[in-house]
Amino acid sequence: MAESRIVRLMRYPIKGFEGESLGAVVIRPDETLPFDRAYAIENGVSGFDPAAPKHFPKIAFLMRMKNAELAKLNIRFDEAGQHLEICEDGRRLASGALTTAEGRRSIEEFISARFADDLRGAPRILHADGHSFSDVPEKRIHLVNLETVRAVGKIVGKELDPARFRANIYIDGQPAWSEFDWLDKEISAGGLRFTVTSRTKRCAAVDVDPQTATRDTQIPQALIEALGHRDLGIYLKAENEGRLEVGQPIAQS
Repeated sequence: MAESRIVRLMRYPIKGFEGESLGAVVIRPDETLPFDRAYAIENGVSGFDPAAPKHFPKIAFLMRMKNAELAKLNIRFDEAGQHLEICEDGRRLASGALTTAEGRRSIEEFISARFADDLRGAPRILHADGHSFSDVPEKRIHLVNLETVRAVGKIVGKELDPARFRANIYIDGQPAWSEFDWLDKEISAGGLRFTVTSRTKRCAAVDVDPQTATRDTQIPQALIEALGHRDLGIYLKAENEGRLEVGQPIAQS
């Protein structure tokens, strides 16, 4: 088996927004990366109850598939204070502590003005301790193989920025598509063990260029036509606690 390494670690504190690069992170069993999709922006009344959180389809929130302009915005998220800054081209557009009503209101007012044409009602910042607004109900970690991204680029005739695929772990050194061979098997990195639970089915969110916020591809359709599926990436279940770092080898156990 080819040796592959972790080349990038990412988390996405606010669903749909750009992510943050991490040098290292502590993972706990059956959990996401800390603060990954910890917050979401409600788009219309969803019925989400912070006291009894449950999985909702992503259509309930602002999301990249429908709201491409999210790609123009960068964030700075302070984990200790859960303070959020939203920026564009180096300019701060909004900021606030997400733990306070005043801070949430500041962010919500910006969202209300910026995405007025996309909103089905007043936007509301949603959060519940321990909950992740992931696209899958279970708490999973998303891995993408860069060689597979390169292979898909050849299919669509365009070099693709891997950030389109919004993974938590990016690996390199593994043959394209071979990560699908890990399904239902165990892989390990830095003492951490993961079970590969499923392949990642892709939607139109990956057609949004993360640099320009334009829809410039039709990746899911191209995958179906070329390969008979629209999968790229795999979901991992963390089996034990440990530390992931950029540069660590990752391999089937």
